[in-house]
Amino acid sequence: MAFADVLISVGDCGCFQVICFILMIIARLFFPGHNMLQNFTAATPQHRCRVPWLENASLGAPLDSPRNLSKENLLRISIPWEQNSPSRCSRYVRPQWQLLLNDSADVSDHWDLVCEVKVMKQLAQSVYMGGVLVGAVVLGSFADRFGRRTILLISYLGIAASGTGAAFAPTMSVYMVARFFSGIFNSGASLNIFSLGLEWMSMKNRELYSLASGCAYTTGQMLLAGFAYAIRDWRYLQLAVSAPFFLIVFIGMLHAESARWLILKGRYDDALKCFKRVARINGKRDVLNLEILKMELENDNVEFSKNTNTFLDLVRTATMRKRTFIILFVWFATAFSYYGLALNLQGFKVNIYLLMALFGPVDYISILAVYATAKYIGRRVGQSGALLLAGSISVTLIFTPEDMVKLRASLAVIGKGFLSAAFTILYLFTGEVFPTVMRQTSIGAGSTMARVGAMLAPLVIHSGDFYPVLPQIIYAVMCLSAGLAALMLPETRNTNLPDTVDDLLQQQKGQKSMHTMKSFSEEKEVTNNSTRV
Repeated sequence: MAFADVLISVGDCGCFQVICFILMIIARLFFPGHNMLQNFTAATPQHRCRVPWLENASLGAPLDSPRNLSKENLLRISIPWEQNSPSRCSRYVRPQWQLLLNDSADVSDHWDLVCEVKVMKQLAQSVYMGGVLVGAVVLGSFADRFGRRTILLISYLGIAASGTGAAFAPTMSVYMVARFFSGIFNSGASLNIFSLGLEWMSMKNRELYSLASGCAYTTGQMLLAGFAYAIRDWRYLQLAVSAPFFLIVFIGMLHAESARWLILKGRYDDALKCFKRVARINGKRDVLNLEILKMELENDNVEFSKNTNTFLDLVRTATMRKRTFIILFVWFATAFSYYGLALNLQGFKVNIYLLMALFGPVDYISILAVYATAKYIGRRVGQSGALLLAGSISVTLIFTPEDMVKLRASLAVIGKGFLSAAFTILYLFTGEVFPTVMRQTSIGAGSTMARVGAMLAPLVIHSGDFYPVLPQIIYAVMCLSAGLAALMLPETRNTNLPDTVDDLLQQQKGQKSMHTMKSFSEEKEVTNNSTRV
């Protein structure tokens, strides 16, 4: 394609591409700080019911009872014990003076979100994911209309402002509103930072870019675990993961707008400026001018479109419908299983800081394995394999006893690694399956389905109250089904990025022709061998 030739002339693997890598990595280091934050800010601490008579030690005391009782002893006669610890959600109606024990657990939770109102924590996470869903739909379309770079910078500023607002929220309602907007802008930033860099990458660097993206996000999870361990006050922790985006806004200004997008919008002058900037940074000789740029592109019959593409364009033709429905299902199933596991750290009954930190090394191994598969074998095999392996882990968890805590936690870490790998390749796969004019819309639609899955995941976790292994059964079915569905997508390894739907259809015809020629060649060879015999 002509764009690939123009990109080579200004440098497709130089200092500019390195800058794109660095800018993407800096931003993605802080994305988990919002997506996974509630594992720590909404973790259920040790708590107990308030006891009104603790203020008066002699209330209802028998005549022969001690008059100088400590608060600890009063706590023991006020709250029943369950498994060698005070009950979290019940207390005696009257003091039980015959029970005078030692020690107590008295740790409060912010806004008292425990017992009957603990569902508010899951509601807050669902509200955040609702914001991510809205951001995927709205900001994904806006990026195709107004440009990747503009929406990216707005998203960075929105993350900083809404996240900081959540840190100072006086009530739960204000906190959820702030988190909703934080989800919107986090979604816009994560979608655009990937597409903006991908569209400046050559074919040979796309796998490496996707790998760096996944590893940066994994490193961000480990950083979050460290921040959460060091900063135990949830407000300060919220501020620590939000304030850096004020600086990232200014760093993000170093981005160049996507030349692919500018060309497809007919903005040749702006595209030429971007190409000249890239050539200067890469140390290439500047030989481009407006006439040469138009000639290069028009010689390859590239159709420039100023029309705004919507979700309807993704289902307008049979080829696009098939790809869209499969991709959307894979996004849904991957996120559904990923967040069902990643947001339920306390459910595995181990140290949540340690578990989050352990996710990192295992994620690295899984991502590298899938990267090698995608690069040397194919995207389709890598995507399908990661999901099928994650589904197999879920099946194993179904038959693992609850009292085998360490084994269950280890399996969870491995399963999370495969799901992280699936997510990493999914961004790349989606960006390659759809043309430039719909790339951001397609990734936005996929992210939308992912957020629907992420919103439903907490509900599935609660289904374990009725049947303990039901969540793992559901996760296993979804992962295995998505893994099989991914095999129905076209292979995009070693193919140029299509710019228009016509490019995509021509690629498909070319692949079919090559397959037909290969089959004919094999059939001819068999015939010749038979003749020789």
